[in-house]
Amino acid sequence: MENAVSKTITKYFSEQETIDLLAKLVSSPSHDGIVNQETEVAKSIYDFFTKEGIEAELIPVINGRCNVIAKLKGTGNGKSLLFTGHTDTVPPYDMQGNPYEARISQGKMYGRGVVDMKAGLACMMMAMAAIKRAGIKLPGDLIFAGVIDEEAKSEGTRAFLQSGDFPDAAIVSEPTNMQICIGHRGLEWFEFAFHGKTVHGGKQKEGINAIQKATMFINQLESELIPRIEKRTNPIVGSSSMNYGFIKGGTQPSTVAGECVLQIDRRWIPGENFSEILTEYQQILDELSAKDPKFNADFKVMDISYMDDKYIHEAMYTDPNEMIVRASGNAITEVTGENVELGSFPAWTDGGLINYYGKIPTIILGPGDLGSAHSANENIEISAITPAVLIYSTIAYDFCK
Repeated sequence: MENAVSKTITKYFSEQETIDLLAKLVSSPSHDGIVNQETEVAKSIYDFFTKEGIEAELIPVINGRCNVIAKLKGTGNGKSLLFTGHTDTVPPYDMQGNPYEARISQGKMYGRGVVDMKAGLACMMMAMAAIKRAGIKLPGDLIFAGVIDEEAKSEGTRAFLQSGDFPDAAIVSEPTNMQICIGHRGLEWFEFAFHGKTVHGGKQKEGINAIQKATMFINQLESELIPRIEKRTNPIVGSSSMNYGFIKGGTQPSTVAGECVLQIDRRWIPGENFSEILTEYQQILDELSAKDPKFNADFKVMDISYMDDKYIHEAMYTDPNEMIVRASGNAITEVTGENVELGSFPAWTDGGLINYYGKIPTIILGPGDLGSAHSANENIEISAITPAVLIYSTIAYDFCK
């Protein structure tokens, strides 16, 4: 079932050229350890847009790494829409063969970054090109942002937000099987350091065992904080959570452990306040310290998780009645004939920054299944590509009016 817009757009692009564009993006490795990491991908995107006669710009962000911004300027009096996704990937890890040579087998394309998330980028790019080729004049601006560093500290989206060029709505093309996600949980990693006193195990009463102090803290979390956290729910996003991910203490069995480190993953629902989350942990540390003069511990956001003093990995939530949600739902139904259910994205995305700090209604909507992302078997079904281009085109046509 296709409306007039998607029928028109179909004439101005082909599945094969979208496949070729995706393969081109995959061919440039863009993970940590690559010189200038994402910039070759950004240049390919820039070249594509300029050849299509679409205004584009490479914008240096950090260490030779560039965002790429493109814009179809509107005729006026319409709403502006941002198409965005990250150009970095995780490393190939244990992928076999050449992970940057996209290969097609049994209806799927394989390669590092093919689903997370260069397919989303390619489909958004092709949608913009097809709109331009068709001579469709949108009243509002249609903006594309290919951003760096989402797999690390989101330097790219933070730079975009600091530019102050805020659209009326945004779509992040992480893989959702083209189902609309209107929220996800916030995320931060914390490290707790417990400080004791190292002595020989034969004189343990003269020492202070940091492992035992960490155990006290964990027991307090289990009995007091975690039950409270898990009662906090959102009808779309689900419940808040906390996970013990890593613990290390001491040096060997016959020495009292002088230090112990615990690292946790804390995920929170929209509406929870980050400063209150910090306070909850500090209160437990203070309670234990008041009960036990030998209890000495502190905590921080882990370096790998820390962005800067202004930004954290905030939760995302967009009201189901927002125009971008309704326009996207209508487009999916018009192109595919399928009913639309609103959901929550299971991982964190740059949408958290765009939505929370930019106050921009944001959805996550992209081709492919997140399940194969970061894996040795990363892939996307070829059949997902053309519908994604048509859906993005239709959303832009309806929303930018």
